[in-house]
Amino acid sequence: MGNTYEIIDETKWKRALHCQIFRNSIEPSYCVTLELDITNFLEKVRKEKFSFTLSLVFAVSKCANNIEEFRYRFLDGQIVLYDRINTAFTYLDKNTDLFKVVNVDMQDTLESYISVAAQKAANQKDYFTGPLGNDVFQFSPMPWVSYTHISHTNSGKKDNATPLFDWGKYFDRNGKKILPFSVQVHHSFVDGIHVGKLVDSLQDYLNNI
Repeated sequence: MGNTYEIIDETKWKRALHCQIFRNSIEPSYCVTLELDITNFLEKVRKEKFSFTLSLVFAVSKCANNIEEFRYRFLDGQIVLYDRINTAFTYLDKNTDLFKVVNVDMQDTLESYISVAAQKAANQKDYFTGPLGNDVFQFSPMPWVSYTHISHTNSGKKDNATPLFDWGKYFDRNGKKILPFSVQVHHSFVDGIHVGKLVDSLQDYLNNI
């Protein structure tokens, strides 16, 4: 069962003009790459023996769900605002070096999310279980490389407004653990100020977990 949503009345929506301008762009999405300090976060997940990947998927999703602009989507030509966004992440099959895409409902706590997500990832046999839902945050971590820039494949569907989050290999800098992190969003809904709010919220979560 999908998440509930509100259909937006564009005649009364403050963002209607901005949305339409960017919706008609040749490339309406943009990507920002930055660095996160994961020193405290990494210490916590190691102490609790949590999966780093699943812990970070939860952290990002929790913070992004709290920002309205990250929950807007296009649906059947209309603009909708979902009450909650779930998760979809790539998970490597070490026997084949191929990834599968695992869909997991968002949970209220880190512990419950890790439990549900780990079981779902372990039990899923198929690489792909169908098209991604509209109500997900998509994650595709690349922990083998400490990158400074990343780009993504483009389906050509300009109304695909699913945010895409990536991160690379973390590294040491002046006693801190630093993580390259990227967020791709649809400019019809998400501006730089909203990316900034997400980064501030996420860094606060990572510091104080």
